[in-house]
Amino acid sequence: MGDEFRCVGCIRIYRSFHFRAYPNCWFSLCMAKGSIGMVLAPEYSDNKKKKEEKKDIETVLNSIEFPVLDRTNQNAIISTTSNELSNWSRLSSLWPLLYGTSCCFIEFASLLGSRFDFDRYGLVPRSSPRQADLILTAGTVTMKMAPSLVRLYEQLPEPKYVIAMGACTITGGMFSTDSYSTVRGVDKLIPVDVYLPGCPPKPEAVIDAITKLRKKVSREIYEDRIESQQENRCFTTNHKFRVGRSTHTGNLD
Repeated sequence: MGDEFRCVGCIRIYRSFHFRAYPNCWFSLCMAKGSIGMVLAPEYSDNKKKKEEKKDIETVLNSIEFPVLDRTNQNAIISTTSNELSNWSRLSSLWPLLYGTSCCFIEFASLLGSRFDFDRYGLVPRSSPRQADLILTAGTVTMKMAPSLVRLYEQLPEPKYVIAMGACTITGGMFSTDSYSTVRGVDKLIPVDVYLPGCPPKPEAVIDAITKLRKKVSREIYEDRIESQQENRCFTTNHKFRVGRSTHTGNLD
């Protein structure tokens, strides 16, 4: 093959790169008993402490009380009460009513898409108040809209819940100073369980409000809720708004 390739021990190409022809003359990898042992490093006490603190924080933030599993029995029987079972079933199947009072409903409608997918919380939007148990008052509530809102709330079966979504729903928002046709807070018409401020609130904030409502449902007693609503009931479908003389002169003070 030529003078350059007569050497059997190595192959030389362009007099700068050398390749070993016999691999047994080179370094070998240690296998089996000759290799270096590997073990998992134990967790440090500081990391373990941080994990325990993080677990405690998550317990406080996600403190939805589910039935406790009794591990003392071989059959692993779940011991609970009828009230806890009812709360667990209701918080896992909140059905909101497709009803928007103003512009905040656009943010609520975005939850129906695949990006946020609030169906994973068991929320199934319904078009009939007879099949729903949750109202999100999304946006401004006007005087003309108030009777319809109260009527829809009364048509919901018990137990029913309300989330006030947006600054205009909670306090009247930008219309609270000089508007003659805006209700200054929806809680003057119907009882509110969760207040969600914002103009408008983001979809993530709506999910957070629903999570807080689920925690509230997990701890409540149904009989006490019905009694408190009957005692604090201050509205009816036949309500009339009192018309008074306005003191606003149109001048800025």
